Amino acid sequence: MTSPIVRRSSNQSGQSKEPERASSMLLASRRFAAWAAEITLVVASGLIPFGIGVYANSRSDLNRVPLNPVLVVTERAIARPLALPVSYGIRNVAWPTNILWTIALLAPVTLSWWQLYLLAKTGRTIPKRWFKVRVVNEQGKPPGLGAVVIREGVGRWTVPISIAYLLWRYSFAFPNLGLFTFLSLLMIVGEGIGLPSRRGRRALHDQLAGTYTIDATRPLPSSLLANNRQAQSAGGNNEAEGQEEELTAAETNHSSNLWRRIQQNPNLTLFGVGLTSMTAVLATLIGTQVYIQIQQSQRATKQINSQQFLELVKQLTPNSGATNEQRQSAILAMGGLNDPQSIKFLADLLVSETNPSLLDTIQQSLTTVGPQAIPELKNKNQFLVSELESVGSAATKERELRQGRLQRNQRTINKILSVYSGKMEGVDLSSTQLGQSGTPGSSFFNLVLDNLDLSGVKFKSANLNQASFKGSRFRGAGEDGRWDTYDDVIADLSQAQLQQANLTDANLSRVLMNRIDLSRATLNRANLSNARLYDAKLNSTQLVGADLRNAVLERASLTGADLGDAKLNEANLYAARLGRVTAIGTQLSFANLTNTDWQGADLSGAYLDRANLSNANLSATRLAGAVLRSAQMENVNLQNADLSLADLRGANVAGADFKGAILAPSKEDPADQFVKTPDLGSVSAVVQGVDFSKAKNLDSKQLAYICTQGGIHPRCP
Repeated sequence: MTSPIVRRSSNQSGQSKEPERASSMLLASRRFAAWAAEITLVVASGLIPFGIGVYANSRSDLNRVPLNPVLVVTERAIARPLALPVSYGIRNVAWPTNILWTIALLAPVTLSWWQLYLLAKTGRTIPKRWFKVRVVNEQGKPPGLGAVVIREGVGRWTVPISIAYLLWRYSFAFPNLGLFTFLSLLMIVGEGIGLPSRRGRRALHDQLAGTYTIDATRPLPSSLLANNRQAQSAGGNNEAEGQEEELTAAETNHSSNLWRRIQQNPNLTLFGVGLTSMTAVLATLIGTQVYIQIQQSQRATKQINSQQFLELVKQLTPNSGATNEQRQSAILAMGGLNDPQSIKFLADLLVSETNPSLLDTIQQSLTTVGPQAIPELKNKNQFLVSELESVGSAATKERELRQGRLQRNQRTINKILSVYSGKMEGVDLSSTQLGQSGTPGSSFFNLVLDNLDLSGVKFKSANLNQASFKGSRFRGAGEDGRWDTYDDVIADLSQAQLQQANLTDANLSRVLMNRIDLSRATLNRANLSNARLYDAKLNSTQLVGADLRNAVLERASLTGADLGDAKLNEANLYAARLGRVTAIGTQLSFANLTNTDWQGADLSGAYLDRANLSNANLSATRLAGAVLRSAQMENVNLQNADLSLADLRGANVAGADFKGAILAPSKEDPADQFVKTPDLGSVSAVVQGVDFSKAKNLDSKQLAYICTQGGIHPRCP
């Protein structure tokens, strides 16, 4: 009689487990859906205003202002741990963009804290209400703010993302953000799956915070219900006793085992405390002794150097009676001291000395000192420049004498920069005169720094006119050895004068060059990608084959420059002046060319597909064979422009002025053996499907061509 009863009970238990499993799976899916909805709300609250801000920034009719400092600081704070390249200058954006991007920063933070507050007070966020999910503590009540911060801030995000970051940071794929994103998602999902415990499977964040995620449509589980009743009965009898029991229960779970071990092993505990105390005292004594010894050594070294310096100075005085060889030895020995007072003495001696052999020795001694001599040489350089300016422009012996002193200073700086290539990070040569100076007929100094690593040197406001930097690099990979990361070592050339300088094949990628003067300079095949050239002067500059992708040339002046075969894809040339520019075959795809002035420029065969040319002045330009597919050409001035063979398919020409513009291809001159007209088949599709309904000043000849070639206009038959 007993066996059927046993079989019936086992069947009943198996059948009861199936609904529990189904309910558990349903709850898990609802938990995931609620979590996904929470993340979506937070991300959308930032992405929507950010996207609108990007659109506003592309508008040409809005005033531009510097980026909000809060956004600049946030950008750099995010860029550093993620090893992202960062813009070292403060870029200009449309004024609504500043507001919208600030909202995009504050909205996710505000929404996140609001959700945390709701979760702490009610146990449910808005998405958790939608999906009938609730978070409670062990008494079945809302968890409270402290538990929620531990649950969400530590357990759900900090722990898994920290593990993912460490794995990514020290992996072969660093700084690939795709792998970091994948690892982060993997860790977050793995943490959310949970670990088995005595009360069922719980996620790590729930275990850390002492919380439970339950179905809000069902009553509390029996274990939580028992805890709740026990807490209520204890609170009804005596509130103070209830608080004491709650505190005791919480502390007992965490510290009872440790306290029990301490009580059972008092000798071991005493030994550990004593050993720790002795180690701390010993470390303090050793550290203090090492510090005292270092200070004594430094004082002794300084005293010895001072004594040697005084002895060497005596040998270099005019009345010392020392021979020329002895003076040279004293100068070299002074350079070996590498002491601030010796460096200052040598820099002064370089100016006052007239003996050619001693001058060479002084220069050699300062070169031995290296970059540490640059600050003193810079100060002396600025003093000599002011002295030279006080003399005037008349060609006198006094002026020649002072100019010779300045040139000796310049040659010494040139030699140090050449010898210590790649070791000049942080060297400050701002406002230094290293370019040609003096009146016509005088001897000139030419700064020559070809094929060198000048990463991290500050040339801000320096005079580098007619200098040669062929093949030199103004940017290094930094400590991590990887390019395009936050720690890249980048030079500063903002406001520097580089007129007629030679920068052929130079690497100026991401270099800050705002308001630089590169007039008549040569930058053929130079790498200027992502460089900042705001309000720069590049008049008559040679940029043939240069890489200017993603460069910022906002309000720059490139009048008469040669941009042949240059790459300016996605570059920002807002309000730039490009009159009479030669841009044959230049790549300008996706570039921001709003409010630019191209009057009289040659853009034959240029790639302007999807470029923004709104309100640009292209009057009298040559655009023969240019690719203008899907370009934004609203209100563009095309008066007297040559658009023969240009591809305008998909372009927006609303408000464009076509007065006198050439649309039909000119006939081939049989006498010209070098010019070939493309096939008529390719020409027939030039304006096919382009809507000219809102274009301005179209004459009858232009309309006839548009209509016969498949263009759209109300007057077409």
